[in-house]
Amino acid sequence: MAVLPDSRGPLTAVLLHELRGAAHRLPPIVLPDTPDPLADEDLQLALYSLYELHYRGFEGVDERWEWEPSLLAVRSVLEDIFEGGLFTAIGPPDDDVRIAPEDMDVALRGVADAKDAPSLSEHLEREGTREQFREFAVHRSAYQLKEADPHSWAIPRLSGAPKAALVEIQADEYGGGRPERVHAQLFADAMTALGLDAAYGAYLDAIPGVTLATVNLMSLMGLHRRRRGGIAGHLALFEMTSSLPNGRYARGLRRLGLEAATPFFDEHVEADAVHENIAAVDLAGGLARAEPQLTGQIIWGARALAELDARWARHLLDCWSRGVSSLRAPMPSTAPA
Repeated sequence: MAVLPDSRGPLTAVLLHELRGAAHRLPPIVLPDTPDPLADEDLQLALYSLYELHYRGFEGVDERWEWEPSLLAVRSVLEDIFEGGLFTAIGPPDDDVRIAPEDMDVALRGVADAKDAPSLSEHLEREGTREQFREFAVHRSAYQLKEADPHSWAIPRLSGAPKAALVEIQADEYGGGRPERVHAQLFADAMTALGLDAAYGAYLDAIPGVTLATVNLMSLMGLHRRRRGGIAGHLALFEMTSSLPNGRYARGLRRLGLEAATPFFDEHVEADAVHENIAAVDLAGGLARAEPQLTGQIIWGARALAELDARWARHLLDCWSRGVSSLRAPMPSTAPA
């Protein structure tokens, strides 16, 4: 269980202070007026912290906060601001879109091919340093240490073929009944091999808003039934575009002599190659067949993933090109790069 993070602005200063007490009705809170909700540190940390109450919670925080109506009301407004930023960036879901279920994999591949983003995996494979891999792992820990959990919120919201497909994917993510093979555990092992603290939430204070937004997107869509199409599209594209980058990360780690950190990435090369067809055809295509009105949402969820991941990759590569840390505070170096 993580500890509450430090505040990053007036919003989190109030919210995190209130969460330290017993659950109660919140006082009026001034909400952020930000030009870029998708990267705003105060907004994204607030959302991440409020969503975390539905995952593992925080040490010493009253668990009754999870369903406190006044807190949920604040979260709802923050979600509207976050969604507004997404609508500005990629537009809202097009509810008039209709794609034949058998063509959904092609449509999703089109989203991936249209992504205008630098390749973080190619950089790390060819020239990434030990310290850059460590920073990369810290960023990814915000999601990977809870891997599969945000998408699992969709299980009770689906039925029939798409539900079966999602459960099949998630069973692998959770190690097929073997705790040591749970993907979150494999990532924790990779962090340990990189000389990092693998405790859940250990680096929350170091992770910037542009990274937290990529995880908040999953929580937003997973926790709202109205966005079940979006979370299906998100997972489908995630699985379709995962195998190749993970192979690159593994090769980059081996180039640096960090073989002990590769099992997580090797697992995803193999598993996601299998999951790709299940996610695109059986999950996304199956949902489009069962609920055609969700087709636009499926594509929107995939586009939202592509947009936020592209912003995240640009942030890391831009920082590294300037010789500065991509984290909010540099980590101590453990070895020459």
